[in-house]
Amino acid sequence: MFEEFKKTMVREFEMTDIRLMSYYLGIEVNQKEEGIFISHSGFAKEVLKKFKMENYNPVSTPAECGLKLSKDDKGEKVNSTEFRSLVGSLRYLTCTRPDILYSVGLVSRYMEAPTMSHWNAAKRILRYIKGTIDHGLVYTKSETFKLVGYCNSDWAGDMDDRKSTTGFVFFLGDTTFTWSSKKQAIVTLSTCEAEYVATSCACHAIWLRKLLKELNMTQEESIEIFVDNKSALALAKNPVFHDRSKHIVRDIISYESAWSRKK
Repeated sequence: MFEEFKKTMVREFEMTDIRLMSYYLGIEVNQKEEGIFISHSGFAKEVLKKFKMENYNPVSTPAECGLKLSKDDKGEKVNSTEFRSLVGSLRYLTCTRPDILYSVGLVSRYMEAPTMSHWNAAKRILRYIKGTIDHGLVYTKSETFKLVGYCNSDWAGDMDDRKSTTGFVFFLGDTTFTWSSKKQAIVTLSTCEAEYVATSCACHAIWLRKLLKELNMTQEESIEIFVDNKSALALAKNPVFHDRSKHIVRDIISYESAWSRKK
């Protein structure tokens, strides 16, 4: 069927059959019997060369433990155009590198007036990439395609507005295929509240469930989302606590309404 389709297309249009896809929009695709591996190793090398980081020593983490950045940093100003170019390149790498998503999101907040501390934080991500340049995602065959999610949140991590950051990732079978790291819309008052807001990734899970149903991969069982905060789990499970958490929903709705009016 594929061969007949290709022959028909060749008769109608001037085209070339390049066989299995190996490269697409900067993403390298390696297809084998045991699975498909995608990565940005070639693009990552270009980024390292562009910003003269090829000979720097690699590090084991994309951000320093306990790193705190602020817009009110009084340090030396750096070239904002070059900084934005670096952050944009790092953003594209997150298509196959969820391990750097939080760190890239962190430095993305300071593109308006970056300082040397912001620049050093971005360069550390490059040093991490230098040591993990061949990392990517492997998609293998699986007997079961069960959708499983993990979510987490910091608390008041942003030094400027004290908002928390929500992160989640979903696995289908053995491989991650969708992920996010985003600052929350409201200021939470406790770690429990921050983790409870993070469980809003359940909305994403519902959307994924409907999408998979259209692809004939119906999820028969309930989708599991793992959270590491016991108080947030207790708040979500116990209906008695729901009346006490109305302020969280109210704050989110108020924020979204104000934002809509602003737009």
